[in-house]
Amino acid sequence: QVQLVESGGGLVQAGDSLRLSCAASQGVFSGYAMAWFRQAPGKEREFVAGISWNPAFTYLADSVKGRFTISRDNAKNSVYLQMNSLKPDDTAVYYCAADRRPALNPRVVATDGGRYDYWGQGTQVTVSL
Repeated sequence: QVQLVESGGGLVQAGDSLRLSCAASQGVFSGYAMAWFRQAPGKEREFVAGISWNPAFTYLADSVKGRFTISRDNAKNSVYLQMNSLKPDDTAVYYCAADRRPALNPRVVATDGGRYDYWGQGTQVTVSL
């Protein structure tokens, strides 16, 4: 069983930056597609960013384009979410997720959470005015 552990959340002010990290305990990490989702109180979970098993291909939700960046370091079994110009609307619990059977086409990264096999416990991000 692969365990994902997120870190890096916290309380920041609008306009600040945070970098979330997610480390996988085991598994063929380099073959997984990875993603970040978030869930705000009273709202459904939403896709934030995804990265293919081929790190050249990344995808961002429209709401975070231009502000967030996703990257991975296969040598460290880790994926990262760099969040800049944070807004109060970014306040949520952020979850890391792994798709252990991604599409062979590296351009295809799932945005549906149901496609992902492993999930972290989440890390809280709170952005104040």
